[in-house]
Amino acid sequence: MSQFALSLAGLGSFALYFGLSIVFLLIFKFVYIRITPYDEWKLVKEEQNIAAALTLSGAFIGYSLAIASAASNSVNLIDFAIWGVVALIAQVIAYAIVRFGFMPKLVERIKGNEIPAGVVMGSMSIAIGLLNAACMTY
Repeated sequence: MSQFALSLAGLGSFALYFGLSIVFLLIFKFVYIRITPYDEWKLVKEEQNIAAALTLSGAFIGYSLAIASAASNSVNLIDFAIWGVVALIAQVIAYAIVRFGFMPKLVERIKGNEIPAGVVMGSMSIAIGLLNAACMTY
């Protein structure tokens, strides 16, 4: 078998894991914008709300870090899917911690385009994603 063929031997697995990762990102987007009491897409696209963009971007990055770790550490696609769901739940909990614990007026602040609120929420999402990713090793 040539080196080229050996290099491409994992292409099928790559495609499956990558495809499932994209599906997970789409599911995450759908769930995340439903749990927040404001429409991030509308705030970002129509109102150019930087705070909402920072919040949503941090959530995507945090979740992507976690599912990247799940993909790297899983033993099969079912294992990966289970940990993808765990990662989604962790990101939702991160949002709840900031909204109800650290920053009770988060909703109003994001809607008001208060950039520091977006930075805090986005940073917390990334931090939770990093911790989530690190804890997924076995």
